Formats: sequence, C-alpha cells, structure tokens
Amino acid sequence: MGESYKVAVIGGGIAGLLTARELKREGHHVTVFEKANKVGGTWLYDPRVETDQLGLDRNREIVHSSLYRSLRVNLPRQVMGFLDYPFTKKEGGDPRHFPGHEEVLRFLEDFARDFGLLELIRFEHDVVRVERVDETSHEWVVESRTRDGESKWELNEEVFEAVVICNGKSTEPKIAEFSGRDTWPGLQLHSHNYRIPEHFENKIVVLIGNGPSAADILKEIATPAKQVHQAIRGPNIQLKRLENLNNAWQHPMIRCAHKDGKIVFEDGSIVDADIIIHCTGYKYRFPFLRSNGIVTVEDNRVGPLYKHVFPPSLSPWLSFVGLPFKALPCTMIELQAKWIAKVLRGKLKLPTPEEMTDCVQQHYIQLEKKGWPKHYTHNLEHDEFEYKAWLAPQSDISLPKLLKEITLCNLLKARSDNGSNYRDTWEVDKWIKQMESSTHHRSSL
Repeated sequence: MGESYKVAVIGGGIAGLLTARELKREGHHVTVFEKANKVGGTWLYDPRVETDQLGLDRNREIVHSSLYRSLRVNLPRQVMGFLDYPFTKKEGGDPRHFPGHEEVLRFLEDFARDFGLLELIRFEHDVVRVERVDETSHEWVVESRTRDGESKWELNEEVFEAVVICNGKSTEPKIAEFSGRDTWPGLQLHSHNYRIPEHFENKIVVLIGNGPSAADILKEIATPAKQVHQAIRGPNIQLKRLENLNNAWQHPMIRCAHKDGKIVFEDGSIVDADIIIHCTGYKYRFPFLRSNGIVTVEDNRVGPLYKHVFPPSLSPWLSFVGLPFKALPCTMIELQAKWIAKVLRGKLKLPTPEEMTDCVQQHYIQLEKKGWPKHYTHNLEHDEFEYKAWLAPQSDISLPKLLKEITLCNLLKARSDNGSNYRDTWEVDKWIKQMESSTHHRSSL
C-alpha cells in the first residue's frame, strides 16, 4: 500500500483542512498547526485591526483575517463546495446563493467535524520556523510558539517527515506606490484592516483599486463618508461621477501626495483628503520557512515550484497548497491536496528533480513570451481549465462535466452581466442549468 508519513500542515483554513483530510485518507499521520483558536483561516472574522494598518511594519502583531463585518461571498455557494461535500443550505443558516462570511465558517466547521479533523489540529500554535534537520535529510523541524501567560511565549519543536504549507495568501498587504506616500499626513490603511464603515463618517476618502473588495468597501463607506474618490489603474481612465452614488467619483491613479493633505491624480485633478484606503491586493510571504535560498519569493513569484506545488529539489517532502489565483479556489485546492497525499503515499510518482525544474523554466519562458510580468506566475486566469484538466487525472479523479466547464472567467462574466447588485439579482440555479445544458450539448457532438 505504500508508505505513510508524519506530516505537518501549516494552517487551518480551507487549504489546511482539505489537505489534512486527504492526507488522513491516505493513511498519513497528520498534525495541523493553527494560530487561531478555531478553524477557518481567513474566514474566521476578527474585529481587531493591526497596529500598523498599512502592514509595513514587519514586527507588528499580525491579524490573519481580512474579512470586513458585512462581507458576503462573491462566488455562488454552488461552486464553493468540495467534490464530495457541497456547500448546501442548512436549517437555521444563511439561505442565500451568496451568503455572509458566517455561513462559510459554519460550513468549514461542519466539514472539520464530519471528517474527524479537529483532533488533528493544534490550536493557538503559531509556527515560527520550518527548516530541514540537515541538508541531506528530508526531515523537517517545525518550531511553534504558544502563549504562556499574557506576555510570555513557550517554544516547541517537533520533527516531521513532510510539511505542507497552507497559510493562505491574503494576509501580507501589497501597497500602492506613489510620490509622497510616506509623508502624507492623513490616515492610510490597507483593505486588510477595514472592518466597519462608521469610522469614515464625514471623511473625504481616496480608495485605490478596482477589485471585488474595492467595490464592496466603496459602496459601503459612501453612505457615511462626505466624499469617496476611487483611483483606478488602466488606459483611458477619466474623471467621472460613479453611477448611483452622489458623492463618489472615479479618477486615474494617484500621481503624488502632498504634506498639506492634497492628493494629485494623473489627470491633474486634486482632492484634499482625510483617508487613503489601499485595496491593492496581497503578497505571498512565508516568514517561518527557512529553505537556505532554495524556495524564494521574488516579485510575488514563489519558486521554483513544479505545477505551483512542489519545489523540485525538496519534493515531495515540502509542498504548497492554494497559491494560484484567478481560479475557482476550492476545486483547485482539493485537487492539489489529493495529488500531494497520493504522491507521499507512493501511489503517484513525480518526475525527476531535473525534469520538474525544466518544466518550471518552460513555464517562466512562456510567461515572458506572452509579455506577462513575474508576479503573474501563479495567475491561472487563462489556464484554469488546463490546470484542472492536468491535476484531476493525477489522482485518478474524473471531474463532473460542469466543474470542468465552469472557470472563474465565465463566472466573472456572468456576474458582470447581472450588474453591481449581482448577489441579489443573479438567478444562479438557472445559469447553472444553462451551463449544464451547454456542456451536455458539446459532449454529445
């Protein structure tokens, strides 16, 4: 039946729970390290914000979750479940197609309980070091710390044969760069530290970004704020009032900020602002990982990683789950977890380190040919279908035809077609039936 190993999983969110479940299924001895006192990862709402709300101070006390109080999911629950554990409506829960974050946490808690994962998790264990025992061994030391009173920490070390890193990618803020940012006198924060709109009452706010969080936060703070000015990167962006909001305008990106509080945009327009919110995404960061330079993060490229999962020279004893973005996360994460568990069990064989390294280099070359920057390395916007189609057979999985066809791209198109209130206007069940009908028609041709 192959080998079973002692495996550490770093993180108790979606990626960590799915990975633990698959490792357990394959007979491995699993320990999950989770900093919080509950499962959920980023879905565990925390009303606290960080002392440095821009996230530049590496010594700050990090708050893992990026949830704001009112957040509802931006993907329908029908595509957020797992292959054998759908995200169904439950009695007493939030019945909406796009439920609030509390419903996602309940789903993850039920999943952890139903598959006996809670007994595998060491809660309130903050991992501070993951390092090989020595350069010739595949064993890893995992050092974690737990609170010993209010101000003291107790350090613990344990050796594992394999480590899977599942600590998420929405904790380390990425900040907009512009002249005068560091001397501008107003309050600046990253969306990671946004929780409630009341703090923006009667303020003039500049919000940077145009993603889902930016849209949600802009709409929410527009009510209490005096004015909101959205700065967007892109060609041909012109100053205009935003639809359905009397006190919100769109601008091109910020050119510079002045010590007197004024913000100058690239079109020359000026706003005397009180607050800047950076809705500008996140950076990968693994402060606990000591790989002697084998695994690096450069311009948001984690590498080298074979198929976004295995460092060639450290495989299969070190792996990552959940790095790719612009893809349906749950299906991708589940397939990655199954692949890792079966590789460790010996049911699947990886290519040689040299072959994996060559594959990574070919991926980098293709990115360069397309003119894509390094930070697009883990972007699956145009490759999600092919990635899932490659991953599934690795674990002898036959994906349902609908999951093969639904990608984040066609979901985003359908979402856009339903307008800014898509969460309440989109007839998701009808759309899925149309997708199923289209899939059946193509498969019968």
